[in-house]
Amino acid sequence: MLFIIGTVMVFGCVGLGFAMHHGHFGVLWQPNEFIIIFGAAIGALIISNPKHILKAVVQAFKKVMKGTPYNKADYLDMLMFVYEICKLTRSKGMLQVEPALDNPHESELFTKHPKFLSNHHAVDFFCDYLRMVTMGMDNHYQLEDLMDKEIEQHHHAAEAPAGAINSVADGLPALGIVAAVLGVIQTMGSIAEPPEILGGLIGAALVGTFMGVLMGYGLVGPIGSVLTKYAASETEYFQVLKAAIISHIQGNAPVVTAEFARKIVPEHCRPSFVEMDKLINGG
Repeated sequence: MLFIIGTVMVFGCVGLGFAMHHGHFGVLWQPNEFIIIFGAAIGALIISNPKHILKAVVQAFKKVMKGTPYNKADYLDMLMFVYEICKLTRSKGMLQVEPALDNPHESELFTKHPKFLSNHHAVDFFCDYLRMVTMGMDNHYQLEDLMDKEIEQHHHAAEAPAGAINSVADGLPALGIVAAVLGVIQTMGSIAEPPEILGGLIGAALVGTFMGVLMGYGLVGPIGSVLTKYAASETEYFQVLKAAIISHIQGNAPVVTAEFARKIVPEHCRPSFVEMDKLINGG
């Protein structure tokens, strides 16, 4: 929704300002300029990125509409899941949760928390490390180091589409100049034409510069920025999950583990201690 509002404001205000200058919108319709700018931009995107990143770029646009991957409800669901599974392992032992780790989508432990279960990356992350604990791995320093490396890899992969989009945004103003220069070349070939013809040709050429700058800074650049922030939010979520797993391995009580994790939830999504206490105690 915010993406739509922002896009309407960008193009609406530009269009309104142009209209207030008594501009004629028909002169802005220059399909040849658009083909040069956007065709070259897409071509440059294809040249500079491997297939898996191009696929991720296409898939990333739904993230732009969503804006942010997690809210307070998502974190509450994850924290309560962590609390409940830690409570079970503490009372009945790690081996009791092993069947759930092998088939999370068929386990009541997971299905009770659909928001967490729908995040397959987080489910795989949690199950993999808890499964390692059931296999006898209890050195939390080694596990934490491994988690950090995996989270870093995940962040790098999540940020790759943003980097590709930002590269396109940086290149669009220059491609607008390319389109404008080609328009000027055409104009110079028609130098003997009367002023009204030359003025139209020069105006059409300048539309290329206008469109390249507008799209680069007004739309494509902000899309890249949204995707960068989206990747950072996903990393924050995994950091919270990591803190919970490490706290559990260190032998802390389930309620303490949930509190450890809650304290590093991003501030705008962080539930209060009272909210968590009410959920844990059924209040």
